[in-house]
Amino acid sequence: MLVFTLLFLAGALLAQQLPALPAGEWLMAGGLIAGLVAGLRLWRVLFFLLGALWAILFAMNRLTDRLPESLEGINIPVKGVVVGLPEQDEKRVRFDLVVSESGGGLPSKIRLSWYYPKHEVRAGQQWSVTVKLKRPHGNMNPGGFDYERWLFTEGIGATGYVRNHPAPVMLSDDPAWYSISAGRQRIADQLSQLLGDGKSLPLVKAITIGDGNEIRQEQWEVFRKTGTLHLMVISGAHIGLVAGLVYFAVLRLWAWTGLLTWSPQKVAALSALAVAILYSALAGFSIPTQRSVIMLAVVMVAIILQRNTRSFHTLATAMFAVLLLDPLAVLSAGFWLSFLAVAVIVYAVAGRFGKPGYLEGTLKINWATTIALSPLLLFFFQQVSLIAPLANLIAVPVVSFLVVPLSLLSVLVMWVSPALAGNLFVLVDVVLQGLWWLLSALADTPLSVINHAQPPGWALCFAIPGILIMLAPVGMPARWLGLVMFLPLAFTEPNRPEPGGFRMTLLDVGQGLSAVVQTSGHVLVYDTGAKFSQQSDMGRSVVLPFLRKQGIDKIDSLIISHGDNDHIGGAESLMKGIETGQVLTSVPQQLSSHAPVACMAGQSWRWDGVMFTMLSPAPSGFVSENDNSCVLKIQSEKGVVLLVGDIEASAETWLVEAYGGQLKADVLIAPHHGSKTSSTRPFLQNVQPDYVLIPAGYRNQFGFPHQSVLQRYQAVIAQWLNIAEQGAIFVDAETDSLAVQTMRGRESRYWNSR
Repeated sequence: MLVFTLLFLAGALLAQQLPALPAGEWLMAGGLIAGLVAGLRLWRVLFFLLGALWAILFAMNRLTDRLPESLEGINIPVKGVVVGLPEQDEKRVRFDLVVSESGGGLPSKIRLSWYYPKHEVRAGQQWSVTVKLKRPHGNMNPGGFDYERWLFTEGIGATGYVRNHPAPVMLSDDPAWYSISAGRQRIADQLSQLLGDGKSLPLVKAITIGDGNEIRQEQWEVFRKTGTLHLMVISGAHIGLVAGLVYFAVLRLWAWTGLLTWSPQKVAALSALAVAILYSALAGFSIPTQRSVIMLAVVMVAIILQRNTRSFHTLATAMFAVLLLDPLAVLSAGFWLSFLAVAVIVYAVAGRFGKPGYLEGTLKINWATTIALSPLLLFFFQQVSLIAPLANLIAVPVVSFLVVPLSLLSVLVMWVSPALAGNLFVLVDVVLQGLWWLLSALADTPLSVINHAQPPGWALCFAIPGILIMLAPVGMPARWLGLVMFLPLAFTEPNRPEPGGFRMTLLDVGQGLSAVVQTSGHVLVYDTGAKFSQQSDMGRSVVLPFLRKQGIDKIDSLIISHGDNDHIGGAESLMKGIETGQVLTSVPQQLSSHAPVACMAGQSWRWDGVMFTMLSPAPSGFVSENDNSCVLKIQSEKGVVLLVGDIEASAETWLVEAYGGQLKADVLIAPHHGSKTSSTRPFLQNVQPDYVLIPAGYRNQFGFPHQSVLQRYQAVIAQWLNIAEQGAIFVDAETDSLAVQTMRGRESRYWNSR
């Protein structure tokens, strides 16, 4: 079973690498080949083909449930039911709506934002609203979160927002009794009422109903640094723990009653499975909980049927069932981390001579999972917590044996005796506050986390066998070779430009600007994108992940062109997350705590054979803040790039008068995102760019880039590229011919928009 499951997995994984899904005739050909292989009884080849074919068929069906292009950007009346727990911040509420009635052509599930809502939105409500939608689209950057992939795996076929005119109408606030979302909402409301503004409320909600929306970004950062993120959501370990407690409690109680018509083992197994399903429902049946319930079901069914089970057979059966239900699960990092963690625990503990004590067994499992998961953590997140073994050694028993049981007991009790539940939550709060203090102290220790460039796939091919060797039984000789096989992970250096050359990446930050320039030994960041809320900005979600993926641990110079939110919004998060050297800006008063230097014409420096020159603002300045943007020219023998911020006609005229033909550049970052008040003809005629890169958001409200501006680019025979359509854009000035590539052109998959 294990071999067949792994081959099925390999086929499903191969299907996810396709830039486009095959046509129907190719799929039919694949089916015929599978039939031929089955006739020849080549079962291993058959399972591989079936994995690929099933994943492709599943993906084809999912892609048909997307918004047609003809319905983008128009007002559409729709009726539907709110599913999942809505997310609320300072400006908006965001929620998923299952469409029950529309004019036709809408996907079955859409994700909506309602800005400054006049009504409370809760799970289970039925609404009649007018929406404006767009096809699934997200920022696409190296190291960044693939929002389009997430929407695809969640079955969301469109995103958009609720129009306040005509006014939305709530059709019903009385959800069906069997609605899982409504049940979770009731528990969330009751917890909020009972705990008020308690500091532990977000954590209690996360542990009991899988709702992490209220956990602050600072808290997530501490959990990430200490490797304890898995404890703050409903994970497989939590479900297994609760099911185990129920199993042994029911087993003892049923045997004590003497009612042996039904076997105590069977009753206990059914009870444990029922509780596991209920607890998974509280988490909204997320993929990690699905895996745990399936694995638990295999074990419990074996107990009921009185069948012997083998650990790896159970694991393989659970994996096969998950892939049958949802082959897109392979796109989730959690899929790989959870199954590998269980497999490693089984490999390191099961079938060994001698039964370790609790402390010895805990230490062994902690050590095994830390070693085994580190390659995948580096690959997926470019980060490994060095303090995680100690943090988990303390936090796992505290959360598993105190916080989770007490929290769940309190949730059950609060419907009968809110006062008693309140007292139990006081105890939970004390435990969580003490744990938080400890985890915060551990997260603040020096070198608590190692950041490293993403290792190549071939390094994982060495590391995984290395895990098996290192965790092999004590009698196996030369186990130290496993450590040697880990070395490619650590000593794989990122590819940096040669001296005299440079690379610039115009990041996809939507309607905003951020560019990263790398020379052989230095890094410059120009602008940081927008800030949307206290929990969300482009510095944290796009720029930092990109730098980590590149193995960059220091910014030598940060330039903030001017004070507009879409340029400065992510600066604070960026500087908190990575060591930053000199800060240059036209608005030093907005970054006063970082000892900034005002940018002005005439400033220049040389890094690794590459010249950086500040061309503007003029010493006398301009009236408009946009015109006072820092204008930077990057020049080498390989190519020239001009970054101009949001300058408009006045600053462009001054630049032409001051520099004339010296403005010549191979690549121009479009002034003011392609606004019609910028990119004047005289300016473009002096710059004479081969490429104009436009940092504009997808279907942005300003209509950037303006059509007249695109015509001006064509008039100077410049090729223009827009991050809204291309994702991040890479400029490589290392060879004799400057090269420009795009993220969507280079790494797009079949679920990505084009």
